[in-house]
Amino acid sequence: MQRRPSGSSEDSADAPVKASRTREHSKSKKAPTANHPCHDPSPSPSVSPSVSAARNRISNGQLNWQQIQGRDGASGKDSVTVVGKTSGDINADNERTPAWKLRTRQFKPKSPWAISLWTLFTSIAGIALLISIVYSAANLQCDPKGCRMSWMSPSFVHFSDFDTEHTRFASKYSLYLYREQGIDNGPKVRGIPVLFIPGNAGSYKQVRSIASESARHFHETLHPNVAAANSGVKNLDFFTVDFNEDFTAFHGQTMLDQAEYVNEAIRYILSLYLDPQKSERDPDLPDPSSVIVLGHSMGGIVARAAFVMPNFQPHSINTIVTMSAPHARPPVTFDPLIVKIYQDMNDHWRQAYSSKSATENSLSHVTLVSIAGGGLDTVVPSDYASLESIVPETHGFTVFTSTIPTVWTSMDHQAITWCDQFRKVIVKALYDIVDSRDKSQTKTRAERISHFKRRFLTGLEASFEMPSAETHLTTLLTVGDSSDTVDTRQRFVLRGLGTTREPKVYLLPVQLSELPSNRRFTLLSNRELDHPGENAKLEVLLCSVYSSQTGQVSAPFLVDLDLSGKSTTSTRLLCKSAAQDVVALPASTHATNAPFFLEGEQQIPPFSFLQYDVRNLRDYQFVAIVDKSDAQTTGWIVAEFSNTADSSLSKSISIRRLITTGLRFELPPDRPMVVDVRIPSIQSSLLAYHMEVKEANNEQKELFRPLVRQYLSRPYESKYFVGATELDISLHGVSPFVPPPLDTSESDEGLGIQLWTDPTQKSTISIKLTVDPVGSLGKLYMRYRTVFASFPQLVVGLVLRKQFRIYDRTGTFISFSESLGNCLRRSLPMLLLSMTFLSLSIGQSSPTDQVAIWPWPSSISTVDFAQNDLLVGTTDPFFWFLIPLIGIVCVGVCVVMHYIALTLISLLSIFYGWVFAPNIQGEEKKDTLVSKPTQGPVFTHPSPRRRLLTTSILIFLVSTVIPYQSAYVVACVVQLGTNIRAHHVARGNPSLAHINFRNYVHTIFLLMVWNLPINLPTVVVWVRNLAINWFTPFSSHHNVLSILPFILLVENLTAGRMIPPVTSQLRHLTNILFFATAVYAAVYGVSYAYVLHYLVNVIAAWLVAIHSTVDSWAIAGIKSLFVEEISNTNDRKQNKKP
Repeated sequence: MQRRPSGSSEDSADAPVKASRTREHSKSKKAPTANHPCHDPSPSPSVSPSVSAARNRISNGQLNWQQIQGRDGASGKDSVTVVGKTSGDINADNERTPAWKLRTRQFKPKSPWAISLWTLFTSIAGIALLISIVYSAANLQCDPKGCRMSWMSPSFVHFSDFDTEHTRFASKYSLYLYREQGIDNGPKVRGIPVLFIPGNAGSYKQVRSIASESARHFHETLHPNVAAANSGVKNLDFFTVDFNEDFTAFHGQTMLDQAEYVNEAIRYILSLYLDPQKSERDPDLPDPSSVIVLGHSMGGIVARAAFVMPNFQPHSINTIVTMSAPHARPPVTFDPLIVKIYQDMNDHWRQAYSSKSATENSLSHVTLVSIAGGGLDTVVPSDYASLESIVPETHGFTVFTSTIPTVWTSMDHQAITWCDQFRKVIVKALYDIVDSRDKSQTKTRAERISHFKRRFLTGLEASFEMPSAETHLTTLLTVGDSSDTVDTRQRFVLRGLGTTREPKVYLLPVQLSELPSNRRFTLLSNRELDHPGENAKLEVLLCSVYSSQTGQVSAPFLVDLDLSGKSTTSTRLLCKSAAQDVVALPASTHATNAPFFLEGEQQIPPFSFLQYDVRNLRDYQFVAIVDKSDAQTTGWIVAEFSNTADSSLSKSISIRRLITTGLRFELPPDRPMVVDVRIPSIQSSLLAYHMEVKEANNEQKELFRPLVRQYLSRPYESKYFVGATELDISLHGVSPFVPPPLDTSESDEGLGIQLWTDPTQKSTISIKLTVDPVGSLGKLYMRYRTVFASFPQLVVGLVLRKQFRIYDRTGTFISFSESLGNCLRRSLPMLLLSMTFLSLSIGQSSPTDQVAIWPWPSSISTVDFAQNDLLVGTTDPFFWFLIPLIGIVCVGVCVVMHYIALTLISLLSIFYGWVFAPNIQGEEKKDTLVSKPTQGPVFTHPSPRRRLLTTSILIFLVSTVIPYQSAYVVACVVQLGTNIRAHHVARGNPSLAHINFRNYVHTIFLLMVWNLPINLPTVVVWVRNLAINWFTPFSSHHNVLSILPFILLVENLTAGRMIPPVTSQLRHLTNILFFATAVYAAVYGVSYAYVLHYLVNVIAAWLVAIHSTVDSWAIAGIKSLFVEEISNTNDRKQNKKP
């Protein structure tokens, strides 16, 4: 390796000054004077041998150049620079310097505060974009908050006997049983076990809202119900684990520890029901063999990870319900182990469900439901809660809280555990699936999925199973000739229920011969449709004519309803109630502002909606509407048979046209009551839209205001808008970094918009849909927050690359802002442009044809689940602009961080000069004014023996006690101190060497700061474990090689040693390392951010290798560690004047 030290002759920024000094030096040799004595190359006899030996040990690279400057930084005119020719001076034998080197000498360093106009404009644009993104995320396209507060009376039973005999984590984690005061008494178990697993930094007490509702619902509703008891419904015993609020999302080993503990806790919970002293369970019932798991956030991931642990007990878990759990991918990728856990876990689940036979599928009995909070969840992107790439529809699904009937609101990350209307639904769903008569304590898998869908889905989904196919008839209806028979070719509208003040029936004939197969029946009412009974006020029945020839004369009926009155003739109808098929819709009137109601607001009952395809009514001849209200009310009913072609529309429009012109269409006055519009091109979650619904004025009193439902087929996301006139539409469809679904058959259906409008108005409805560009910026916040751990390292890597290229060529290490300005002229735009073309090429190629860049592709199926791991996480060519946009934002952020660090360091350096370094400053100025034949370190430093001892102790601690991430934080703090000292010295004596060193340590500090977020979470986990007296070390975080280069580099910089320029071909290796790191940060930085630490570690190792070329690593160099202190003592003695 050829090297040129930072103080070599080529590093001079002013060539003419150097030449004049050379001529002056020649004259001094010919005519020595008192001011310029002759230079004697031989050592003085008065110099001790140790000093002479120490000087001889000085690197050749430090003997080439010494620039003399006064206090003001200008070159001394009367001083003489002594240039000694040594074997290390690459220009020692050159008498003539090429012209291109003369040009490079004119490169002068600028102030670190200086900034070019191009950098300034780019930074302003980047910060403006960032502010717009944050403002949009916080204020635009935001879902309304509709959760009502819940109340409970909690108490917890601690299982102290679940100790180290059962688990090795007994001193760290704990197990509790929830008991509602006044309802549940005693620590004994008596029902069906349910285990709650908290999430990242979550508390075991978060179970109290749902567990309290469970106890009250069973005590007040189910316990007195004999039918429920006969069906195997028992109370739920809610267990909860205390993880001491561990940070599971940041640390893979913590997740494995929790999964291991969960399996041991489940084994212990099941053993409680076998012990008569701890159980009050009915001995006639089978002992439980499985536990229902309820997981919040990362707790849901821990529940799934338990299946791949060695201590997992088969069939111990068959039902998992998760809330705001990131199933699709880890929320952050700073830890390599957590990325591997996700890959192994998801591959295990996919492979199990891809098995053709149930015997080969170890998860055939498991149902998994993922409930996402929606747009209000700003902790975990709700896109990550998707199960479409992991679990088939037969075993699980993803649903949003805004979809769930009677909930109809988004929730933040914590509210999903206590929201009152949501906890009521989830408790009812859990009681629907339990069956204490089976050892699994639950119903069959198919029944569980069916019950979950009935509770969590709207009932309007295409995959929703309509129970109306059942022919269980419950009512015998007798009607007379006075009953109203409605012409099905016209719309049936009934205003004012109870007008006649006596029961009345309306019959709508179902004439299959006259109705085409593509027609459907719809009914909407602002009153609840009652089940058959004495207190029913409004019923809708599906009826067929009763014939005595059927042989069912003596068949028992739940209700025998005779409404024939005084009619001479009557007809008996066998009917089935349609109440179980009712879809609840939020009421849309002038009095409603949101689909939900808050505390203190008047509760308006939801609308009742029925929808049947004609083929589902083939077993019936009439739809009977029975009004049994005994007083006139404001209730109304609208029913009709409509053509499917008129009620289902599809709008084919591209996103580009949607952005430029928008989508406009009208619904005619004779439209059906409900119209379903599909827009296949709207799939991405990165775009937000604005929709306007305008209705022509009509003097007739309307029944209800327009109601809009926005929905996706997969995942199940629906949002309702009452009184819809102007509404903001955002969705969680195709999202960045989320793997593609297992079944792509429904992935192209796009956004659905369902509109309920009052058909009695006979007015035209105008609809306009446009893209909201400012509102769309806010959607980038949740999807691309983690880019700030990767893309800034792209910028800093290119800046360092440019700095070293100029330094190796000219000997001047330019400032960060000056280098960034140079990068913005060529290298950075070219790299972003290349990444953009790469993204376009990936998006235009098919998943089966494209070559996988990642070396470990998934082999489970033909679907490439890693296809969205690259770049910005999307293969849609439309979003080509995301890479330049993120690049500009990160440039602005890097510039702001640079100036924040520069301001902080400047202030601290002033404080350092006032308090800590008044004497050191005088010595450094004194040394500067004295001509020395060497260019030593920039400032004084501790002895090599002390530095060696400190480094050895730190390495020992990393290998035994502390994780290397903690040592990295220490290295950053030490580098900050070095940066402060370098700024202090450069401000007091702005020589070229000092300026070079200041710029060098400052940029290295910025690189380490941007790499800090990758290491900091592990430090937080480690400190948290120390706080709870858990001293078990992390076996995966004691790799000394992962931190040793950083330690050595920081140690070299602490000694004030400037890195020498590299003039050989090896300088290209420096260029390649920085460029490769920048490319990786752009391509895989978000999906595999932890690799960036290793890449920067390699860069640090290479810089240490360059530093090592300055000093001798031979035995003589090691010997100097023990004699340098003596040499320094002799030097100080000789410098003293009598």
